Amino acid sequence: METPNRTDLDVTWLPGSDQPSKSPFDPLRASYDIPLDYEVPLDEIPDTTQGQAFFVATIVIAVVLVCIMLVCGVGNCLFIAALARYKKLRNLTNLLIANLAVSDFLVAIVCCPFLVDYYVVKKLSWDHGLVLCASINYLRTMSLYVSTNALLAIAVDRYMVIVHPLKPRMKYQTAYWLLFGVWIIPILISVPSAYFASETTYPHGTGTHSNKIFCAQIWPVDQQVLYRSYFLFIFAVEFLGPVVVMTICYTHISRELWFKNVPGFPTEQIKKRLRRRRRTVVILILVLVAYVLCWAPYYGFTLLRDFYPSIINRDRNSLLIFYIIECIAMSNGVINTLCFVSVRNNSTACLRGAAVARWRSATHIAAGGKTTEEGDMRTSSLRVTEVIECTHIR
Repeated sequence: METPNRTDLDVTWLPGSDQPSKSPFDPLRASYDIPLDYEVPLDEIPDTTQGQAFFVATIVIAVVLVCIMLVCGVGNCLFIAALARYKKLRNLTNLLIANLAVSDFLVAIVCCPFLVDYYVVKKLSWDHGLVLCASINYLRTMSLYVSTNALLAIAVDRYMVIVHPLKPRMKYQTAYWLLFGVWIIPILISVPSAYFASETTYPHGTGTHSNKIFCAQIWPVDQQVLYRSYFLFIFAVEFLGPVVVMTICYTHISRELWFKNVPGFPTEQIKKRLRRRRRTVVILILVLVAYVLCWAPYYGFTLLRDFYPSIINRDRNSLLIFYIIECIAMSNGVINTLCFVSVRNNSTACLRGAAVARWRSATHIAAGGKTTEEGDMRTSSLRVTEVIECTHIR
């Protein structure tokens, strides 16, 4: 019997067959090759959904999913509403952040309620049909890749603006193609998560209505090479590669902002703009660090499980550990939301300041500002320029 394997966001190989498992034990235990490797009779394999480990895992999963629904749902809604309300916020960087916000918002509002029902309420029983099973698997996989691509695009955009300020910004047509790529690549490479989604009915407990339905992404065993190639491609394109590129970009940006002297006389306005840029870059670096800390355990666990199964599968609770690691990875959206909402608050505060500055300038001119001292008018103009500039995240 070949060792079962799983891939993105809840996937399992069916041991010894390309058909759903019909074994008398649940998929949690079917995931492991216990009968052959450890000579444990099927009727003596414990029910992992009834133990203390499963109870603790359920609590952790419930807390994480509820936090995702509350923080990502409300926070990203506020961010998207701010972009819709204030035209001055619609620069390229904020539009990229908006794509990140939309993907996290979809997971929080569409996916998380079903996941709470599946993991916590029904204790690994899916009652919503195969179409929704495939859709939820697809949507949360696609959302991960959209978030990754958006973070990568933001890092490259900041690198071009700060390290190469004399080069012209990309045109709107180029920006639209960039945003198109942020979505179309995940849409295409996430297709296997929906294509291989399957419902598996398995007996659980006693009684006529004791069966449960296991919703997972199931790859046939005879396609193990294809699966491993696909996973390594995803790992390189949607994790390792973007992390390396983002690290290089933020290293050059940090050197430019913190370790190079500003040419000319550093006026107060230049100092304030430098502080704003540094604050934004610090937030983006924290977002990158949080992304690595949240998703590295997931990819690391998956690599061990699928390429060195003897290390992971000896623990009958390894699938529970995987579910917890998966939820921690999904919680990265909470950190993204908190960081980018702070940027939104700063930007909307700048907009309010700009409105006040314009009003003061208008009233000043209406009251005879044209005949006032030149120094007063120059000071008023600088204030307006300064507060308007802060709406662009630089």
